[in-house]
Amino acid sequence: MDAPDNNVDRQHELESEYEELQELGDCCASVENYTRAKLCYEKAANLAPDEPGPYVGLGVIALQENRLEDAEIAFRVACRLDAACARAYSGLGMVAQQRTDYKLAFEMYLTCLERDQDNMIALLGLFQTSRQMGSFAEVIHYLEVYLDMHPDDKSVMFPLAALYMKDGRFDDSRKALSELLTLDPSHEDAANLLEELEYNVARTTDGIEAAAERADRLAAGIQA
Repeated sequence: MDAPDNNVDRQHELESEYEELQELGDCCASVENYTRAKLCYEKAANLAPDEPGPYVGLGVIALQENRLEDAEIAFRVACRLDAACARAYSGLGMVAQQRTDYKLAFEMYLTCLERDQDNMIALLGLFQTSRQMGSFAEVIHYLEVYLDMHPDDKSVMFPLAALYMKDGRFDDSRKALSELLTLDPSHEDAANLLEELEYNVARTTDGIEAAAERADRLAAGIQA
Protein backbone atom coordinates (compact mmCIF):
# COMPACT_ATOMS: atom_id res chain seq x y z
CA MET A 1 0.00 0.00 0.00
CA ASP A 2 2.91 2.33 0.59
CA ALA A 3 3.93 2.52 -3.09
CA PRO A 4 0.56 3.80 -4.38
CA ASP A 5 0.38 6.31 -1.52
CA ASN A 6 3.87 7.53 -2.33
CA ASN A 7 2.92 7.91 -5.99
CA VAL A 8 -0.13 9.99 -5.10
CA ASP A 9 1.91 12.19 -2.78
CA ARG A 10 4.54 12.69 -5.45
CA GLN A 11 1.88 13.58 -8.01
CA HIS A 12 0.47 16.20 -5.66
CA GLU A 13 3.94 17.62 -5.12
CA LEU A 14 4.51 17.89 -8.87
CA GLU A 15 1.15 19.59 -9.39
CA SER A 16 1.89 22.04 -6.61
CA GLU A 17 5.36 22.78 -7.99
CA TYR A 18 3.90 23.28 -11.47
CA GLU A 19 1.30 25.74 -10.18
CA GLU A 20 3.93 27.68 -8.25
CA LEU A 21 6.20 27.93 -11.28
CA GLN A 22 3.32 28.99 -13.53
CA GLU A 23 2.23 31.66 -11.07
CA LEU A 24 5.77 32.92 -10.60
CA GLY A 25 6.25 33.05 -14.36
CA ASP A 26 3.07 35.12 -14.73
CA CYS A 27 4.23 37.48 -11.97
CA CYS A 28 7.65 37.94 -13.55
CA ALA A 29 6.14 38.51 -16.98
CA SER A 30 3.77 41.15 -15.57
CA VAL A 31 6.76 43.21 -14.39
CA GLU A 32 8.65 42.55 -17.65
CA ASN A 33 11.25 40.28 -16.08
CA TYR A 34 11.07 38.09 -19.16
CA THR A 35 14.31 36.19 -18.58
CA ARG A 36 13.14 34.79 -15.25
CA ALA A 37 9.59 34.32 -16.51
CA LYS A 38 10.87 32.26 -19.42
CA LEU A 39 12.85 29.99 -17.08
CA CYS A 40 9.76 29.46 -14.91
CA TYR A 41 7.58 28.60 -17.89
CA GLU A 42 10.17 26.20 -19.29
CA LYS A 43 10.45 24.40 -15.95
CA ALA A 44 6.66 24.29 -15.68
CA ALA A 45 6.42 22.80 -19.17
CA ASN A 46 8.89 20.07 -18.21
CA LEU A 47 6.86 19.20 -15.12
CA ALA A 48 3.51 19.22 -16.95
CA PRO A 49 4.12 18.71 -20.68
CA ASP A 50 0.40 18.37 -21.41
CA GLU A 51 -0.58 21.73 -19.89
CA PRO A 52 -1.05 24.69 -22.29
CA GLY A 53 -0.32 27.39 -19.69
CA PRO A 54 3.48 27.52 -19.96
CA TYR A 55 3.31 27.74 -23.75
CA VAL A 56 0.82 30.58 -23.57
CA GLY A 57 3.24 32.36 -21.25
CA LEU A 58 6.17 31.75 -23.58
CA GLY A 59 4.07 33.00 -26.49
CA VAL A 60 3.20 36.20 -24.66
CA ILE A 61 6.88 36.84 -23.91
CA ALA A 62 7.86 36.21 -27.53
CA LEU A 63 5.11 38.58 -28.65
CA GLN A 64 6.35 41.30 -26.29
CA GLU A 65 9.86 40.82 -27.69
CA ASN A 66 8.50 41.00 -31.27
CA ARG A 67 9.53 37.41 -32.03
CA LEU A 68 6.35 36.70 -33.96
CA GLU A 69 7.36 33.31 -35.34
CA ASP A 70 8.31 32.02 -31.88
CA ALA A 71 5.08 33.43 -30.46
CA GLU A 72 2.99 31.71 -33.12
CA ILE A 73 4.71 28.36 -32.49
CA ALA A 74 4.13 28.60 -28.73
CA PHE A 75 0.46 29.54 -29.09
CA ARG A 76 -0.13 26.75 -31.61
CA VAL A 77 1.43 24.21 -29.23
CA ALA A 78 -0.96 25.46 -26.53
CA CYS A 79 -3.93 25.07 -28.92
CA ARG A 80 -2.81 21.55 -29.79
CA LEU A 81 -2.57 20.61 -26.12
CA ASP A 82 -5.97 22.11 -25.31
CA ALA A 83 -8.40 23.03 -28.09
CA ALA A 84 -10.46 24.99 -25.54
CA CYS A 85 -7.56 27.28 -24.54
CA ALA A 86 -9.03 30.73 -25.23
CA ARG A 87 -5.81 32.59 -24.36
CA ALA A 88 -3.90 30.67 -27.03
CA TYR A 89 -6.35 31.74 -29.74
CA SER A 90 -6.24 35.30 -28.47
CA GLY A 91 -2.44 35.12 -28.76
CA LEU A 92 -2.68 33.89 -32.35
CA GLY A 93 -5.03 36.79 -33.05
CA MET A 94 -2.45 39.24 -31.70
CA VAL A 95 0.30 37.65 -33.84
CA ALA A 96 -1.86 37.92 -36.96
CA GLN A 97 -2.79 41.51 -36.12
CA GLN A 98 0.89 42.43 -35.74
CA ARG A 99 1.43 40.98 -39.21
CA THR A 100 -1.54 43.04 -40.51
CA ASP A 101 -3.33 39.82 -41.46
CA TYR A 102 -6.62 41.24 -40.21
CA LYS A 103 -8.79 38.48 -41.64
CA LEU A 104 -6.90 35.79 -39.72
CA ALA A 105 -6.74 37.98 -36.60
CA PHE A 106 -10.51 38.46 -36.78
CA GLU A 107 -11.04 34.69 -37.05
CA MET A 108 -8.72 33.92 -34.12
CA TYR A 109 -10.35 36.53 -31.87
CA LEU A 110 -13.77 35.11 -32.74
CA THR A 111 -12.52 31.60 -31.93
CA CYS A 112 -11.23 32.88 -28.59
CA LEU A 113 -14.56 34.52 -27.74
CA GLU A 114 -16.44 31.35 -28.60
CA ARG A 115 -14.49 29.79 -25.72
CA ASP A 116 -14.36 32.79 -23.38
CA GLN A 117 -16.81 35.64 -23.91
CA ASP A 118 -15.08 37.61 -21.13
CA ASN A 119 -11.68 37.78 -22.85
CA MET A 120 -11.03 41.52 -22.98
CA ILE A 121 -7.94 41.23 -25.21
CA ALA A 122 -9.99 39.42 -27.85
CA LEU A 123 -12.89 41.87 -27.53
CA LEU A 124 -10.69 44.91 -28.09
CA GLY A 125 -8.65 43.10 -30.76
CA LEU A 126 -11.87 42.25 -32.58
CA PHE A 127 -12.90 45.90 -32.38
CA GLN A 128 -9.56 47.05 -33.79
CA THR A 129 -9.54 44.56 -36.67
CA SER A 130 -13.18 45.29 -37.50
CA ARG A 131 -12.23 48.90 -38.26
CA GLN A 132 -9.66 47.64 -40.76
CA MET A 133 -12.12 45.25 -42.41
CA GLY A 134 -15.37 47.24 -42.19
CA SER A 135 -17.05 44.21 -40.61
CA PHE A 136 -19.11 45.18 -37.59
CA ALA A 137 -22.02 42.79 -36.99
CA GLU A 138 -20.10 40.01 -35.21
CA VAL A 139 -18.07 42.49 -33.17
CA ILE A 140 -21.22 44.26 -32.04
CA HIS A 141 -22.73 40.92 -31.03
CA TYR A 142 -19.81 39.98 -28.77
CA LEU A 143 -19.58 43.44 -27.24
CA GLU A 144 -23.30 43.27 -26.49
CA VAL A 145 -22.91 39.83 -24.91
CA TYR A 146 -20.04 41.11 -22.78
CA LEU A 147 -22.02 44.14 -21.63
CA ASP A 148 -24.97 41.94 -20.72
CA MET A 149 -22.64 40.32 -18.18
CA HIS A 150 -20.74 43.52 -17.27
CA PRO A 151 -23.26 46.34 -17.84
CA ASP A 152 -21.12 49.10 -16.30
CA ASP A 153 -17.86 48.43 -18.15
CA LYS A 154 -17.12 51.83 -19.66
CA SER A 155 -14.10 50.53 -21.60
CA VAL A 156 -16.50 48.53 -23.80
CA MET A 157 -19.49 50.91 -23.85
CA PHE A 158 -17.72 53.57 -25.90
CA PRO A 159 -16.36 51.23 -28.62
CA LEU A 160 -19.83 49.70 -28.90
CA ALA A 161 -21.43 53.13 -29.31
CA ALA A 162 -18.86 54.01 -31.99
CA LEU A 163 -19.55 50.77 -33.87
CA TYR A 164 -23.31 51.35 -33.68
CA MET A 165 -22.73 54.71 -35.27
CA LYS A 166 -20.56 53.34 -38.06
CA ASP A 167 -23.15 50.63 -38.69
CA GLY A 168 -25.86 53.26 -39.10
CA ARG A 169 -27.62 52.34 -35.84
CA PHE A 170 -27.87 55.91 -34.61
CA ASP A 171 -30.60 55.35 -32.01
CA ASP A 172 -28.57 52.53 -30.43
CA SER A 173 -25.46 54.72 -30.48
CA ARG A 174 -27.34 57.59 -28.82
CA LYS A 175 -28.69 55.26 -26.12
CA ALA A 176 -25.24 53.74 -25.42
CA LEU A 177 -23.57 57.15 -25.22
CA SER A 178 -26.29 58.49 -22.91
CA GLU A 179 -25.88 55.50 -20.58
CA LEU A 180 -22.11 55.95 -20.58
CA LEU A 181 -22.43 59.63 -19.71
CA THR A 182 -24.83 58.78 -16.89
CA LEU A 183 -22.12 56.55 -15.42
CA ASP A 184 -19.28 58.95 -16.23
CA PRO A 185 -20.39 62.55 -16.92
CA SER A 186 -16.76 63.55 -17.45
CA HIS A 187 -16.24 61.16 -20.41
CA GLU A 188 -15.21 63.82 -22.92
CA ASP A 189 -15.08 61.60 -26.02
CA ALA A 190 -18.58 60.27 -25.35
CA ALA A 191 -19.95 63.80 -24.85
CA ASN A 192 -18.31 65.01 -28.06
CA LEU A 193 -19.54 62.05 -30.05
CA LEU A 194 -23.09 62.39 -28.74
CA GLU A 195 -23.12 66.10 -29.55
CA GLU A 196 -21.89 65.43 -33.08
CA LEU A 197 -24.36 62.59 -33.53
CA GLU A 198 -27.30 64.78 -32.52
CA TYR A 199 -26.10 67.61 -34.76
CA ASN A 200 -25.37 65.58 -37.87
CA VAL A 201 -28.26 63.11 -37.79
CA ALA A 202 -30.58 66.09 -38.20
CA ARG A 203 -28.74 67.19 -41.33
CA THR A 204 -27.81 65.67 -44.66
CA THR A 205 -26.50 62.21 -45.52
CA ASP A 206 -23.09 63.80 -45.93
CA GLY A 207 -23.32 65.03 -42.36
CA ILE A 208 -24.21 61.55 -41.10
CA GLU A 209 -21.23 60.07 -42.91
CA ALA A 210 -18.99 62.75 -41.43
CA ALA A 211 -20.25 61.85 -37.96
CA ALA A 212 -19.55 58.19 -38.59
CA GLU A 213 -16.00 59.02 -39.68
CA ARG A 214 -15.60 61.08 -36.51
CA ALA A 215 -16.77 58.07 -34.48
CA ASP A 216 -14.13 55.94 -36.17
CA ARG A 217 -11.38 58.44 -35.37
CA LEU A 218 -12.43 58.74 -31.73
CA ALA A 219 -12.73 54.99 -31.35
CA ALA A 220 -9.28 54.51 -32.86
CA GLY A 221 -7.88 57.10 -30.48
CA ILE A 222 -8.90 55.21 -27.35
CA GLN A 223 -6.89 52.20 -28.56
CA ALA A 224 -3.69 54.19 -29.11
